[in-house]
Amino acid sequence: MFERPERGEAVVLVSLDFGDRDYADSLNELHLLATSAGLHVVGLVEGKRSKPDARLFAGSGKADEIGVVVREAGADLVIFNHELSPVQERNLERLLQCRVLDRTALILDIFALRARSNEGKLQVELAQLRHYSTRLVRGWSHLERQKGGIGMRGGPGESQLELDRRMLLNKIKTIEDRLEKLTRSRAIQRRSRQRGDVFSVSLVGYTNAGKSTLFNTLTHAGAYTADQLFATLDTTSRKLWLPEAGQQVVISDTVGFITRLPHTLVAAFEATLEETAHADLLLHVVDGASPNRDRQIEEVDKVLIEIGAEQVQQFRVMNKVDLTGAEPQVARNEYGKIAAVWLSAKTGAGVSLLREALAEFARDQKHATQLLATQNAELSQSYVETYQNGLE
Repeated sequence: MFERPERGEAVVLVSLDFGDRDYADSLNELHLLATSAGLHVVGLVEGKRSKPDARLFAGSGKADEIGVVVREAGADLVIFNHELSPVQERNLERLLQCRVLDRTALILDIFALRARSNEGKLQVELAQLRHYSTRLVRGWSHLERQKGGIGMRGGPGESQLELDRRMLLNKIKTIEDRLEKLTRSRAIQRRSRQRGDVFSVSLVGYTNAGKSTLFNTLTHAGAYTADQLFATLDTTSRKLWLPEAGQQVVISDTVGFITRLPHTLVAAFEATLEETAHADLLLHVVDGASPNRDRQIEEVDKVLIEIGAEQVQQFRVMNKVDLTGAEPQVARNEYGKIAAVWLSAKTGAGVSLLREALAEFARDQKHATQLLATQNAELSQSYVETYQNGLE
């Protein structure tokens, strides 16, 4: 047994190929995630397997190889590019005598580093607590001692592990209650916008696609941007006046998505992501210069389905034409409706085309709302006349 360190800086990455088509992309993302967390990658261990080993995930031979790399590199942390079970994590830590994290825990740690708002911090803490509540049987020696006797919390014979689990569950409930209050407050704000006929637009996309840069270009908001994964987490909203449509819209910048985004995070950020599901329009920002853009689009669409936003009308924004050499342009579908806009959020090329597209959308929405109101009024009048004729 060893006393488990809080965190390490020198890390060995482990990635196993189970025949996934996106293996290379996933490994590259793992490296970016590690550096985004401020870690120093000192080693990489790769391998191929048909399925994970139940005890050590990588198998005993590969685990021994990882141990050699850890000792030679002087690493104090190992990160697997996979999701480990609590038992596998515990067994690996005992064998390697250092801290072991999986991909989910790494992403959770990055979110914890990036969260700035009170709500964002609560959401990340909730996700971490839900994740670690299943991983209480760890490398801490105090968890194996019984704690009991007169005056001891939890009663005679209740283990420290049971106390820790109960404290975790109580804390999870407290955070859920606080987030529920914030959710109700956001719902009130949303109803207020709807009564004021203010259209809402949400920016969605793969992490590092350029959402925050586009948000700043459109609204001059000054939101933090950086060439790193999950540079910003907290949802930011700004009003944008579209003189071409005589209409004001509210644009929201949301958290970026990634392959295998942890379900605990999606659940914790449900209240924030709910804004996306209730938006009038989604701007799906795509890194047009990425060779993996098709897969990234698929991953974003998967999360949109998971949060119930797949039915919201969407413009695809193909960003970074300054890197691809493509011309700023607008593409329309077979019905003449805008489907995609090519632009560069960094240089501003094509952003005017997006503003015109937003104005066109706002005009169409306004017209549709007015038409629906007229039809409802006519229908109501028809019912009244029918009822009065029946009385006569």
